[in-house]
Amino acid sequence: MSQAQFDNVSVVAKANVYFDGKVTSRTVLFQDGTRKTLGIMMPGEYEFGTAQKEVMEILAGELTVLLPGSDQWISISGTGEFTVPANASFKLKVAEVTDYVCSYLDA
Repeated sequence: MSQAQFDNVSVVAKANVYFDGKVTSRTVLFQDGTRKTLGIMMPGEYEFGTAQKEVMEILAGELTVLLPGSDQWISISGTGEFTVPANASFKLKVAEVTDYVCSYLDA
């Protein structure tokens, strides 16, 4: 899981806003060129597409996720993690406000 704090980073002040403001995040840029987003998802159903491989770390909340190529929903309550391949889409059913960190990977 993610560190509780990230040091020596830059933060993009403009929010990433999706689904009429029900999902928002801020981009954090690291000195080594990597990036993460820190966000909040309100209850609802969402589908996201990826360009890069993503690791979604759930810090708090409750949701289910349907990963590409699967017909089984995975439940996460409290904390958890899942990985989505590049150039794919995944579905989320968020049951309560969910705090997350998304890491973007090149490989």
